[in-house]
Amino acid sequence: MEFCTAINCMDGRVQLPVISYLEQRFNARYVDVISEPGSNLILAEQTDPNLVESILQRLAISVNHHHSQGIAIVGHHDCAGNTAGKAEQISHLRAAIAVLSEHYPEIEMIGLWVDENWQVNEV
Repeated sequence: MEFCTAINCMDGRVQLPVISYLEQRFNARYVDVISEPGSNLILAEQTDPNLVESILQRLAISVNHHHSQGIAIVGHHDCAGNTAGKAEQISHLRAAIAVLSEHYPEIEMIGLWVDENWQVNEV
C-alpha cells in the first residue's frame, strides 16, 4: 500500500507517533495528514459545517488522488481542541468513524487513542 490517511489533531506531540504507527499498521509508504485541533470532536458533533466540509474535501484528495487504503481518526491525552477525557474522546472517535464510513464505506477505518506517554492505541 502506498498511502493511508490520518485525521489528527494539530498537536505536534502526536504527529510522529501516529505516523509511525500507521506506516506499520497499514504497511503504508506515506501517511497523508489532515490536522485540526480536536478533529475527533469536530467530526463527531458536526456543529461546524465548514470545518467538517474542509476535512471531507481534504480526505477526498487523499482517497481519490493518492488512493488511500486506510483512514485513522485520532484523539489524544491533553488535547486543547477536545478537552474531554479518554472515555468521552473514544466515543467521539467511534462517532467520527460512523460519519466518515458514510462517505467511504469501502475503506478500512480505525480509531486511535494517544495516551499520556504518547503511545498509540487502537480502539
